[in-house]
Amino acid sequence: MLAWELWLAPARAGGSTLALKALPLVLALPAFARGSVRAYQWWSMLILIYLCEGVVRGMTDVSSVGRALAWAEAALSTLTWGAIIAYVMAARSGKAP
Repeated sequence: MLAWELWLAPARAGGSTLALKALPLVLALPAFARGSVRAYQWWSMLILIYLCEGVVRGMTDVSSVGRALAWAEAALSTLTWGAIIAYVMAARSGKAP
């Protein structure tokens, strides 16, 4: 994500402040490591922002690299959302690891 916004296909030439979008991912890592269901619930809502950004940039980006990265972000966001929902449902039923 940082490479995308800083070097591969930034929104503006020379890099973009959109690279800060990686910050919530880093801040959530300790809560995920503890297995906090509440963190996963919040992340399931926040991940939809990444999905929307991926779809919008996939349809509007001028460069082919930017479009490919955007669609990859949308796909990964969708897969992550599904995995989070499955984990939270399993945790609520008592079957989570």
